[in-house]
Amino acid sequence: MIGAGQAGLSAAYHLVRMGFTPYDEVVVLDRNAEPGGAWQHRWDSLTMHDAHGIANLPGVPVPSSAGAERANEFVPAYFADYEKQFDLPVLRPVAVESVRSVDDGFELDTSNGLYRAASIVNASGTWDRPFIPWYPGIETFQGRQLHTADYRGAAEFTGQQVLVVGGGASAVQLLAEISEVASTTWVTRRPPEWRTGEDFNPEYGRQVVAKVEERVRAGLPPRSVVSVTGLHLREQEQAALDRGVYTRLPMFTRITPDGVEWSDGRREHVDAILWATGFRADLAHLAPLHLREPSGGIRMNGTATAADPRIHLVGYGPSASTIGANRAGFTAARALRDLLKSLAA
Repeated sequence: MIGAGQAGLSAAYHLVRMGFTPYDEVVVLDRNAEPGGAWQHRWDSLTMHDAHGIANLPGVPVPSSAGAERANEFVPAYFADYEKQFDLPVLRPVAVESVRSVDDGFELDTSNGLYRAASIVNASGTWDRPFIPWYPGIETFQGRQLHTADYRGAAEFTGQQVLVVGGGASAVQLLAEISEVASTTWVTRRPPEWRTGEDFNPEYGRQVVAKVEERVRAGLPPRSVVSVTGLHLREQEQAALDRGVYTRLPMFTRITPDGVEWSDGRREHVDAILWATGFRADLAHLAPLHLREPSGGIRMNGTATAADPRIHLVGYGPSASTIGANRAGFTAARALRDLLKSLAA
């Protein structure tokens, strides 16, 4: 297995419960030095009050929280206790550089040497592949550019003019806190679609998953969840709404040395550009397996790749949410148990 975030721990838990021997028949290779997956890298101002929707790992609920705890400490501690409680076979830090097919399975080239496996469960997530779109003049900008992966807190923007790019939940949250200490401008490719809490019922959730799953079954790159669900304004962001922070502008056409310019010639000076433009699946290490379709995506049958049922992707496409990751972990474990039994028969 590759990756020890929510999806990886879920899959490891179920594989061990199904009888696979830890460190012999199942091993989890994690590039991080400590438990916690991507959570350990998130910004300090993200609290458990902000990080709504943390799903329980199988067998152990998320501990109760007062809400003020830093998510980058609280969730990793939960993951660390979980690994210890179930003695999950996680080896770290081990970075998987490439995976290639060999006669009887797969060979993994890693920072800790070569590993061989009969099957692969990939749970490498997206955090290590932040996406910044290219715009004319991007290389000429003399201010600061950063992605949400590099964001550490609003204080570093005090008194500045900050341009936030992106129409996702992270942009909404960061605009709220940065706007308390700086002047902000928000730009998105499409007008944001706001939804109320009442919209997010179980039936709507199933529709969202179905739309994402339809894309990956067709071999198309998975879309971001918010592109399907729309945006939800939470109580803690109401003050920012009242200040007019969420007045959105269309995308600029080019970046200048001191700001941005729109197609109508309007210019705006900015000191910093924060790209809240999401992430892409971190799958470069699987490139030697030639799983991608000409469309750029990986065709999936559930959690298994259509090209090879021995390769499962969890935390990809419809299982990118924490709840979806748990379900995918169980699905992948059960499918591999059945597949390996049939191959050994």
